[in-house]
Amino acid sequence: MRGALIVFGTLFVGLGLVGIFLPVLPTTPFLLLAAVCYARSSQRFYDWLLNNRWFGEYIRNYREGKGVHLHHKVSALVLLWGTIGAAVLLWVQNGWVRALLLVIAAGVTIHLVQLKTLRSE
Repeated sequence: MRGALIVFGTLFVGLGLVGIFLPVLPTTPFLLLAAVCYARSSQRFYDWLLNNRWFGEYIRNYREGKGVHLHHKVSALVLLWGTIGAAVLLWVQNGWVRALLLVIAAGVTIHLVQLKTLRSE
């Protein structure tokens, strides 16, 4: 079981990393799932994830309910709507797929806006 949790945790970290560049794929849930998998299987991997220079602070702040920095929210929304907008306007021809992409983008936007904004200390 321990090995499977490490494999799944690593898979979730990979999906979270891909989600940084593909706005349709959510980053935060995958990184949180990775943290759960690592916490139950490997203290070393768990510590690595929470102390990672790119997303360790992000995961800790999110899990502790502190919020997300404003510049992360803005960056995420700009990237989200830029990518979804380009897909809807330029590449996707099917009306249902366009509508689905817009609903996903709206849902992610609502979630991000509702998150507490972390103020720099």
